Amino acid sequence: MSNGQWYPPEWPARIRALASGELTAVTPRRAATVMLLRDDTSGPGGPCVHMLRRRTSMAFAGGAYAYPGGGVDPRDDDHLVGWAGPSLDTWAGRLGVDTAAEAQAVVCAAVRETYEEAGVLLAGPTAGTVVSDTTGADWEADREALVARDLSFAAFLDRRGLVLRSDLLAAWARWITPAFEPRRYDTWFFVAALPEGQRTRNASTEADRTVWIRPGDAADGYDKGELLMMPPTVATLRALRPYGTAAEALKAAESQNLAPVLAEARMEGDELVLSWPGHDEFTRHVPAAGGPASSTGDGSATDGTPHE
Repeated sequence: MSNGQWYPPEWPARIRALASGELTAVTPRRAATVMLLRDDTSGPGGPCVHMLRRRTSMAFAGGAYAYPGGGVDPRDDDHLVGWAGPSLDTWAGRLGVDTAAEAQAVVCAAVRETYEEAGVLLAGPTAGTVVSDTTGADWEADREALVARDLSFAAFLDRRGLVLRSDLLAAWARWITPAFEPRRYDTWFFVAALPEGQRTRNASTEADRTVWIRPGDAADGYDKGELLMMPPTVATLRALRPYGTAAEALKAAESQNLAPVLAEARMEGDELVLSWPGHDEFTRHVPAAGGPASSTGDGSATDGTPHE
């Protein structure tokens, strides 16, 4: 690991195999992740973001800090859910998807995963309310059923008489896992404010720690090599740094570019160059004949898949 950047040792061989035609790229799975914010009145520096640390025993990105998130459940787009906020067609346009059903699936994934992994639910009995407490045995039973996929998110909302508060979310970025990875995700990053009355907890079996940390402090920790992260996480933390409140960040999301960020691998002389367009700090040079990779930006490139 160089600085706080995660770089799998098998990547050079996979990049070379893709470049030579020996490897066929798999189709990315749709996914969503949420940067949950809360204002910190203890001092200057803007809002804090909720992050979790993947268990070091995990085969993928063990020890890396990330946001709550995961893949779309196929049932997220086969049943209309109670909905508040911008229309599904409006969301489809913002997310860059073809249908209202696809938009619902991505937004549902964002809300469901935040509940599954952080215990925070962006839903309420009406379009202008949000649940204030998701603790208790009955709530935990439902959360565990969602995690196990024994219960669909639509059925969960229907049973509890809740509507999804899509107006509490804002789309921020979109990253696609590199073509040479065996597990690929097309991931939308959202920003949301912690609802009043709710609190986060470490509800994920894949995380050994959760923290509330200012985006700037987290990015500094990455730069110092103290916090391990992947490129989308670092890039979104840097983008959140200028905002003084959670409300300012949500407002700023309206102007964020949602063009997909996809790593590119190309030959330059005797080297394979791995880069993320618009994010030069993650560029890596991989010797075509093998050997260690080197960086040309501030550090090494890393993957961009959600932690699930």
